Amino acid sequence: MPPDMQKLPTTQRPALLNFVITAASILVFWQLLVSITGIPKFMLPAPLAVFESVLTHAQSLASHSLITGFEIVVGLVIGSCLGIISAIGLTASTSVRRWALPLMVISQSLPVFALAPLLTLWFGYGISSKIIMAILIIYFPVVAATFDGLRHTQPAMLDLAQTLRATPLSIMFQIRLPAALPSIASGIRVATSIAPIGAVVGEWVGSSKGLGYLMLHANGRMQTDLMFAALLCLCLIALLLYFCVNRLLDRILYWQRDSSQFHTAQPHRN
Repeated sequence: MPPDMQKLPTTQRPALLNFVITAASILVFWQLLVSITGIPKFMLPAPLAVFESVLTHAQSLASHSLITGFEIVVGLVIGSCLGIISAIGLTASTSVRRWALPLMVISQSLPVFALAPLLTLWFGYGISSKIIMAILIIYFPVVAATFDGLRHTQPAMLDLAQTLRATPLSIMFQIRLPAALPSIASGIRVATSIAPIGAVVGEWVGSSKGLGYLMLHANGRMQTDLMFAALLCLCLIALLLYFCVNRLLDRILYWQRDSSQFHTAQPHRN
């Protein structure tokens, strides 16, 4: 067996196989449901009809997927950076926390569909309003996770830093921020999973391209199979983005990965 496979924990080896089995089971159940119940195609197309639509509209789906994917990635990067910076400001300044934190909480109570038309009115029908929509969706989970991680730094480390007369800036960037990396990673993972929502909602409200626009266009023409094909492309974008982000975070937080592998393999040595 190759050395890389020997290092991989047993619980992680069948992850891809489990995903394939689960996806295949859902498709089989879906096909049987359509075949047995005779649901009209405009209400629920069969998986085979959806795959046929993917092949028929492959070029259109690819072009719209690139636009939506670009909006999601740019929104994720900008939203995550703004969220981390905001959390640092909330932790460093009591006055900033006093007035900014309630505003952030109130902003999350506003419905997404209420903001999308305003953003489209202010920033136009281009990709700018969709990126801003994605940023708004992503921003708060990253702020909340990062702020929580920065607040829960081990008191012993902070006491030692104060004993050594470290400056507040040094404490923030050399102690608090590195200690909060696992929490930041959790927030970014959550943001990655919900990032497509902002971009697609923005495209639904007003756009001339993107998967959200394609869904509305197909819905107006009763092309349900094309709607499901666009939804499938969106799911693939979300899965690919989450996989890439998760792998990147695992490489950055390599000590967590090595620690989990050690604890997984440890009982077998006894």
